[in-house]
Amino acid sequence: MKKNVKKAIKNHKKPIIIGAIATGVAALAVGLGKAFKSMKASAKAQHEVDKAEFEAVKAESKANFEENRGHNTYAKAKADAKQVWDDAHMSHTEREAKAQEERDAKIAEAKERTAEANARYEAAKKN
Repeated sequence: MKKNVKKAIKNHKKPIIIGAIATGVAALAVGLGKAFKSMKASAKAQHEVDKAEFEAVKAESKANFEENRGHNTYAKAKADAKQVWDDAHMSHTEREAKAQEERDAKIAEAKERTAEANARYEAAKKN
């Protein structure tokens, strides 16, 4: 606290309230200044992170495109587009049947993986 505020408190004079309010406002202003500086530094750091992540995704996309250049042909793109079109125009029962087929295929694959893992386990257990 400032000396005049201390004196006012000591002498029980009216400026106590005014001095205390002024001191509180000054402390608040300093605290807000520090908070805004901290937020600014944090925003700059986050911007650098976002910029680096964007560059990484951009580079990965370019690499994926180049790796798949020979595989992505016009015929494949046309077939994929037709598949999407057909999927979008299926009836409700057709869509349910297709979803069931996909679930059955996933279940079969999972059972096959389970059987392979159990066989490996038994072989390792015998050794």
